[in-house]
Amino acid sequence: MSAARDNVLIIHWHDLGRHLASYGVAGVNSPHLDRLAAEGIRFTDAHATAPLCSPSRGSLFSGRYPHNNGLIGLAHHGWEYHAEVQTLPQILSDNGWYTSLFGMQHETAYPKRLGYHEYDVTNSFCDYVVPRAQNWLRRFPPEPFLLTTGFFETHRPYPADRYTPADTAALEVPGYLPDVPQVREDLAEFHGSVEVADAAVGDLLGTLEEEGLDENTWVFFLTDHGAAFPRAKSTLYAPGTGIALIARPPARYRSGGKEYETLFSGVDLVPTILDLLGIDVPTEVEGRSHADALVDRGTQPSEPVRTSLFTEKTFHDSFDPIRAVRTKDYSYIENYAVRPALDLPLDIEDSLSGKALGTEHLAVRAPRELYDLRSDPDEKINLIDRPEVSAVQAELSSQLHTWRAETDDRLPDEALGSAMAVHRMAAYLEKIGVRPNVRSAYSADRGYLESDTENP
Repeated sequence: MSAARDNVLIIHWHDLGRHLASYGVAGVNSPHLDRLAAEGIRFTDAHATAPLCSPSRGSLFSGRYPHNNGLIGLAHHGWEYHAEVQTLPQILSDNGWYTSLFGMQHETAYPKRLGYHEYDVTNSFCDYVVPRAQNWLRRFPPEPFLLTTGFFETHRPYPADRYTPADTAALEVPGYLPDVPQVREDLAEFHGSVEVADAAVGDLLGTLEEEGLDENTWVFFLTDHGAAFPRAKSTLYAPGTGIALIARPPARYRSGGKEYETLFSGVDLVPTILDLLGIDVPTEVEGRSHADALVDRGTQPSEPVRTSLFTEKTFHDSFDPIRAVRTKDYSYIENYAVRPALDLPLDIEDSLSGKALGTEHLAVRAPRELYDLRSDPDEKINLIDRPEVSAVQAELSSQLHTWRAETDDRLPDEALGSAMAVHRMAAYLEKIGVRPNVRSAYSADRGYLESDTENP
C-alpha cells in the first residue's frame, strides 16, 4: 500500500483506560467501539506518556515527552506547549489538510495555538460535539481533512441524570481494586458514561459511512490515560498509563480486524499518523512510527518497533515526581519524593472507590519499585532489590537513567516543585474566582465549579 492523502478522524475520550468490552472488560456495553475494533487494529499494549490529562494529550498531539513539550502539568494550571512545539493539526495544516476540532482539548488555554483551521470548544459533552461534527461532515468538507472530536463523558463525576449505571452484578472489578459494593457502584456509574459516549461514537461513524467518507478516512479512537480510580489515573502502574487505542484503516484497503501487541507510547501517535499519510516526520518528534507494522507495504519489520517505553509524572494536584520504564515483562519505577503509596487526586479520593480503600494507601511509597508483569500484572508485589531480579533491575535502571539524560529530563527539588504546584493552583483558582482551600481543586479536575468549593 502506498501512502495516500487520506482523511483522519480522531475520537478521544477522557479517563477511559481500557474499560471497553473489546478489551475484555465484563459488564460494560460498548458495541460501536467493539465493532470499530473488529474492523480495525486494536492496540493491546499502548501507554500514555503520563497518567494525567494535559501531559498525556500533549504527547499524543506533539510526539514529544511532557518534559520537552512544556506540558508537565495541567493546562488550566498554566502549563503550556513551548513556543517551538508543533502539533499534529499544525503539521497537517502545513501539508494541505483542512483541520477542525469539536469538543474537548486540554492542551492549552488558547485553542488557536493548536493550529486548527476551525474549532468549537464551547462544550465537550457528546450530545453537543457529535451533531456539530456530523453537520460538518455532511457539508462535504475540504479533503483531505483532519477532524478531531473530544468527549468529556468518562471524566468524573458520573451524574445519574446523564448516565444510567450498569448492572453492578454483571461487571468485573479489576484486580487492583477491592471487590466491595462501593467500588461496584462506582464502576457501574463509570460504565454508564461509557455506554452513552459509545452510542455517540456510533452516530458519528454512521455519518462518516453515509457520506461515503469512510472509503478514504483513517479513524483513530483513543483515550488520554487510565480510569479515574485508585491505583489507576495519576499513577505509573499499567492501569494508570494503559490506554485504549483503535485504528481503523480506510474501507478501500481494510482487511479485517487484528491485534497489535507491540508496546506503543503516546509519543508514537504523531509519527505513525504522519508516516501513514506520507508526510515527513519532523526531526524534533521523539516517538517512533509503527506504520510499517500496521499496514501492508510489502515488507514487515523483523523486530518490534519498541521493546520498552518510558512514562512520567511531575505535577497533578500537587508535585509528585515519578519516572518509569516498562517492557513486555517488567515495570520499573523511581519515586523522587517522599509521598504516600497512592497520592490520590481529589476527585478520586472523595469517590466511592477512594473511600473504600481504608488507610493502606497512606503508607510511605517505596523509592523504587519493580514488578514482574508476567506473574503480577496488577503490579502489587514489589521485587526491588531481590537477588533473583538484580540483573533486570540494573538493566531497567540503566535504561531509565539513559533516557532521562538523552532527553534532558530535569526535575525541580522538593521545595521548588511543591512551591510551583501551590503557586500555579492558587493562580488558577484566583483567575476563576475561587478562594483557595483544600477542596477547591475540584473545579480544576471536574471542569466546573461546585458550591462547596467557593468558600473555605
